[in-house]
Amino acid sequence: MAFTPAPGFDELIHAPTRLSIVSLLAATTWAEFAFLRDSLRLSDSALSKQISTLEQAGYVTVNKTGAGRRSRTYVRLSPRGRDAFDGHVAALQKLVNVSAPAEEPAS
Repeated sequence: MAFTPAPGFDELIHAPTRLSIVSLLAATTWAEFAFLRDSLRLSDSALSKQISTLEQAGYVTVNKTGAGRRSRTYVRLSPRGRDAFDGHVAALQKLVNVSAPAEEPAS
């Protein structure tokens, strides 16, 4: 019998880098690009690519302020992204709970 992911499992979020980004964003309202980059130890281009993927899916909102050297990019989890993340985490927890060894009965 083939394994099928539990409802809520999200392939887009499951990629390790995107899961890390979404996890950080789930803990805050807005996060600055530089904070995400430094926290995840990613290059600007690698982080930008992952954020673009999440933005195209409607999972994050990006807000750019300022211009030139004073420009800042902020990212937040959208309501759709929050729902996807919560569902994904619930699906992972369900998988972990199913695979946990049964306790031995007391003697």
